[in-house]
Amino acid sequence: MANYVYTIFLDAGHGGSDPGAVYNGRQEKDDTLALTLAVGEILESYGFRVIYSRTEDIYESPYQKAAKANASGADIFISIHRNSSPYPNQYSGVESLVYNEWLPAGTIATNINRQLEEIGYKNLGVNARPNLVVLRRTDMPAVLVEVGFINNDQDNALLDAQFDATARAIADGIAGTLWTW
Repeated sequence: MANYVYTIFLDAGHGGSDPGAVYNGRQEKDDTLALTLAVGEILESYGFRVIYSRTEDIYESPYQKAAKANASGADIFISIHRNSSPYPNQYSGVESLVYNEWLPAGTIATNINRQLEEIGYKNLGVNARPNLVVLRRTDMPAVLVEVGFINNDQDNALLDAQFDATARAIADGIAGTLWTW
């Protein structure tokens, strides 16, 4: 059996009966699942152990996801989402949410955002959101990454054109941080 240095719990936001944000027929749950699986594949190729909240279109509550992550013994929790705003094309960019930006999760989030910025996403920064269940209820550093706005045509075009680079940027932001621990 391989000896893994770190275990990463990857959560594809939403799923099943919960589509997340929807724009022109595009559903957040589909984008997050595809991106999460791609990020996981890259992390596994780097030698990390990856556990997924879901690998198909199913729904689990944020409480179930946090409990599953805690039971897994993972070292970090990463939840992948797409942002949305009240009006189409109102906002653009990536934002990472953490329970407390000064804890280790803030470093992971900052590194993910920097990697995504390098491939063309506007960096909206790291923000504390202690009220989010998956950030508050996890026993390990947790980051929720908002990969562009699903109701922004430019962000969608960038994700579609740079899908592999986006997945690699997220994976590299995670791996680059863990390799320094």
